[in-house]
Amino acid sequence: EATLDLAERRRIRSAIRELQRQELERDEETLASKRFRPERSSHRQDNKENWPQSRRLEEEQQAALAALSEQLEAITSVEELTKLLRAAGEYEERKLIRAAIRKLRAEEIEAATLAGNVQSSR
Repeated sequence: EATLDLAERRRIRSAIRELQRQELERDEETLASKRFRPERSSHRQDNKENWPQSRRLEEEQQAALAALSEQLEAITSVEELTKLLRAAGEYEERKLIRAAIRKLRAEEIEAATLAGNVQSSR
């Protein structure tokens, strides 16, 4: 603003543009380095190292659910199943118990329907 020489103004403007370009390049480099952080790859490595342990825990949970399912087959009282449901802590256990309760109730309804049909036919 202080100079009247046009050539000097051009040099100043080109220097300003060059500084802006360099600043943009630095910003792009910073962004690129944030996109490809090495921490993420080490996090994936941690997951690979913990995978056998989580796999073993999952298998143990599946075995426990299978044992619970067999136990539920032997129970024929909705009240007993309701007690088990209230005591259960895990979602999958509660899911199995609710399914067993629904199954028992459906069997009771079916038995009552059949009994009603037998009496009406007499």
